[in-house]
This record gives sequence, C-alpha cells and structure tokens, in this order.
Amino acid sequence: MSPPSSGTDRSRELGRPSDTRAAGVAERFDDASGPVDDLEYGVVTPPVLVIGAGAAGARVAIELAESGVDPLVIGKRDHGDAHTTWAAGGVNAALGSLDEADDWTIHAADTLNEGHHLNDPEAVELTAREMPARIRELDEWGMDLDRTADGKINQRYFGAQSYRRTCFVGDRTGEAMLETLIDRAQELEVPYRENVMITRLLSDGERVSGAVGFDVESGRGLVFRSNHVVLAAGGFSAVYERHSSRDDENNGDAQALALEAGASLLDLEFVQFHPTGMVGERYGEEWDGRLVTEAVRGEGGRLYNAEGERFMERYSPDQMELDARDVVARAIGREIEDGRGTEYGGVYLDISHRDGDYVRERLPRMVERFESLGVDITEEPIEVAPTAHYTMGGVDVDFRTGETGVDGLYAVGETVAGVHGANRLGGNSLAETVAIGKLVGEHVADALEAGDTDPELTDDQRAVTEREFQALESLADADGDVAPRTLLAALRELMWDHAGILRDEDELRDGLERLAALRERTADLGVAGDRTSKSFEYAVDLSFSLTVAETMLQMALERTESRGAHHRTDYPETDKEWRTNLVVSAEDGELAIRRRGVGEPSRSVQEALEEGYELDYHHLE
Repeated sequence: MSPPSSGTDRSRELGRPSDTRAAGVAERFDDASGPVDDLEYGVVTPPVLVIGAGAAGARVAIELAESGVDPLVIGKRDHGDAHTTWAAGGVNAALGSLDEADDWTIHAADTLNEGHHLNDPEAVELTAREMPARIRELDEWGMDLDRTADGKINQRYFGAQSYRRTCFVGDRTGEAMLETLIDRAQELEVPYRENVMITRLLSDGERVSGAVGFDVESGRGLVFRSNHVVLAAGGFSAVYERHSSRDDENNGDAQALALEAGASLLDLEFVQFHPTGMVGERYGEEWDGRLVTEAVRGEGGRLYNAEGERFMERYSPDQMELDARDVVARAIGREIEDGRGTEYGGVYLDISHRDGDYVRERLPRMVERFESLGVDITEEPIEVAPTAHYTMGGVDVDFRTGETGVDGLYAVGETVAGVHGANRLGGNSLAETVAIGKLVGEHVADALEAGDTDPELTDDQRAVTEREFQALESLADADGDVAPRTLLAALRELMWDHAGILRDEDELRDGLERLAALRERTADLGVAGDRTSKSFEYAVDLSFSLTVAETMLQMALERTESRGAHHRTDYPETDKEWRTNLVVSAEDGELAIRRRGVGEPSRSVQEALEEGYELDYHHLE
C-alpha cells in the first residue's frame, strides 16, 4: 500500500465520478460573476448550503432532499474524500445482536461515563436512542455490515463499552458508511461542488447569509448566498505535530469560522489522543501518527513495552487494553517517558496470538497496510504511540436543531461539542454523524421559508464579499520570506509540547507566549501569488489554526483540574466543582470565557448509570 492517498487518489479509489458530477451540478445554479481587481467570482444561491462532505454533511443533505429541499453540499476535496473514511473500527448501536441485555440506556450511560459527565445528556440520549434505527437504515441502503452466522448484524468489543455494541465492516467501516451515504445522496440527486475552500461566513453576528471562498483548483472566488448554512467541516486535531489526519484537514476551519460569525465554542480543551498511532521513525514520516484502529485491540490485541511486559496490567487490570482511550494513551505515554519504550519511541501492539485467518478477515486493511511496510501482523507486533485524533470540543449547539445561536447557522458532527464530553467513547464519532445529522436535516427543512429558495446578494453583502476577496488577493501576493507550511509546522510542534497529553500552567502560558510570537511572524509570509498553490491553502489553514490553538490554550489554562482527555499535572485530581462546561465567545476582538452548568440525564439513563455496567475484558482471554 502506498502512503496516505491524496484527495484525487481517494476519489478514484471510491469510484466517484467527480468531474462529470460536479460539472452537471454547476449548471443547475445561476452562476453570475463580478470583478474585484480583475478577479472574477461566481455567485451561487442554494436554499441550504452544507459545508463539509463527510458523513455528517451527507446525512443532513439526504434528510433535506427527502424533505423536498435541494441543498448544495460543498467539500474541500474530491467528493467521497472526507475524514469519515479514516474512522475504521466501527459504529455504535445498541442492537443486542450478541449481548441481548444491551440497550440504548446502557449505551448512553457508557457515553456519559467515558465523557466524565461533561456531556450534554440530551445529546447523548438522542444519539444512543436514534442509532439502532440509523444502523438498520444504512443496512437497507446497502452498507455491507459484517454478519453473524445466523445473519444478524455483527458487533465487536470497543474500549470502555459494557457490551459488544460496535457494528463494523472489517476495518473500513467509515469508508463503507460514506460510500453508502454518497450512493443514497446520488440516488436523490443531491447537488455538490468539490474542491471548494470556505474562508469566511457572511454574518452580522446575529444572522448568517452565506459564505465566501474559492475553488482550490482554479483559484476562482465563489460566494454562496444562502439563508441557511450547515457547518459539517470536522475538528482541529491537525493543530498537533502527531495527528491521525492529513496535514490539510481538520485545521479548525469550522470552529474559527463559527467564532468569527458570532457563535460560541465549547470545551476546546478536550482533545482525544488515540493510544495507537503509527510511529514515524519506524515506518516513515509520511505514516507518523496515522491511526491503527481500535479494532485491533477490540479483537484481542495486547500492548507490551520494550521489556516484554504487558503493562496495562499495572494501569487497568480489569479492562486492560480496552479501558478508556485517555487511560490507555496516558499509560503508553508514561511507559515511553519512563524509558520502557522502543528505540523508535513507541510500544508494541501484538495480535499474533489470534488465528491468522481470523485476523486477516477482521482486520484486512491493517494486514494490507503493514504488509506493504514489511510487517506481518499475524506473526509479529507493530509499534505504536499516542496521536492526536479527535476533538471533543467545538461549536456550541442545540442538538435537537443544530442551531448555533446565530440565526440560519447550524453545525453538526465533529464540528460541534456536547455528545462526547471530556473523552469520546470509541465508535461514537460515526454514530453522532448520522444520528444527529438526520435531526438537523429535519429541522432545517422545517425552517425554510419562501424567500430562501433563491436569495439575492444585497449591496452590503456584496461589499463584505469583495473585501474578503481583496484580503485573499493580498494574502496570495504576500512576498515575505516565511513559508506558511513552516509556521504550521512550528504551531503543531508548539501545541504538542505545550498542550499535549500532559499539561501544566507553566507550559500552557509559555505556549501562549510562543503563539503570540508565531502570529508576529505571519507578517513575513511568502505565498508567491498563486491561489491554486498548496502554499496559499496552507496560509488560509494557518489563520484558522492560530485562532483555534489560542482558544484551546486559554481554555486548558482556565480548567484547573484533570478530567478525561485534559490532564493537568499541577492539578492531577478531578474536582467535582469543575463539573461544568467552558463556553467561549469573541467579544470586541477578545476571547471571553464563562462557565455553564451541565444538565442531568433522564431517569432511565440514571438507572443504567446506577447499575454500574462495565466491560469484563477477560471475556476476550
């Protein structure tokens, strides 16, 4: 297998007719244009604009189309090439295929426990309650879910879950889900435009009226005039040096856009470091941090240090390798820090004790990937270390509607905060996309009014649009000595060093000082005048990442306790007084942080919590 594919390669791999489909859709819109210093820009007027073409955006669009609305979905890459495809291990739904005692209330209880009770209980319950129906829906739409011998949808163990609840398609579940959603969207003739990057939302702080961006292939400016905009553009794990995303994805676009538009952000201090990322020094820098799916541990994989000790026996003797991700990641980090790591800075993950044919059947992508690197995982261990993987924090929304507090602006998926609390339960990211995506689609369809079908671009909106294009022109013409990618690399190193798995006040404050110095260096950016270059795209990414990194550092400094994925070595205990969310907004150009109390679960979920359900790892032995 080659290194992680480019957007074009992934689009072809999924068999998406990207060029012809995109061209056909473009003809359906009134594509007017106007000059800005000789820059032509297109004006597109969909009733609903969905920014992000992964599972969350696709599920919103499907619901809109089934309700008779014709949305436009735009993506930063070729259609079918979204971060959803990297979620390999599975998707949660309390079907009870193998463990009949499981139900949605226990799924919700596990989610709240894993989130250290900072989750929005209503969001958790909506997700858990919806998921059995959403999985059966995906099954009906053709998702090739693994089956038991008697034909039921199969389920596997995932970390910190009380029962086998994770449905899967080998170790390519996210890719299979996205293929299924795209096929359904194409059946409904949902329009999309690919290779479009949004740089600004049209908003007066109270109401959104569209978005401004550019075509990354042609460099042409685009303005999307719409009274209803759905942000589904992912998270911000790529602000870290070791991360499981590609470098040009998950840079905080959605969160920075929402904050600038007048929305609030929630709990950005909670970033999940997946325990098992690939070790670049062993497998090549292009693979550094790429995810080794939790399914390897879910199928019985064991962790060993360089001394041959199965070290999770020290940290979690009951749940072992299937304890919560934050627990396992910190355990690995501690083994490496204490000198018991490999020469390449990792630990060993070994599934060779399982039958080779079983491993090849259940983990085909992992087998293929490591075979291409000269490693047979059915016979020998692989080297892994923690990697920034998922961001629990994001835009603050009402989960019943997706509303952000800015009229007409909605958000869904990893873009938002609330379902996962302080740490995400493995298998819940894909679940949230389709469970909440359907509900948001329903609400937006109901919210449409007659004037939303073909909104006009007002003079004021045109003026804001043209100022944004002028700013992009100036950025493209920047002729300084510092490459945007250099500053992005420096930012990622800063965040890894100062806001990684272990944090303290001194490191966080130093990180903020270094961040301020990085901002000053942006005055000397060199982009070379080409709006189709990666350098220009990285310059735009940098602006988003700087905003999100500063917000996250400030919120991590504010939370003086350890909870879930946020571990303060100077405040190592969980403080019951800190069972509160942190909400941040931009006020007069400054970040304003406030606390907000957390709600309580329903009686039925509280009863499930009181029962104390817990995974018995030794079922796997």
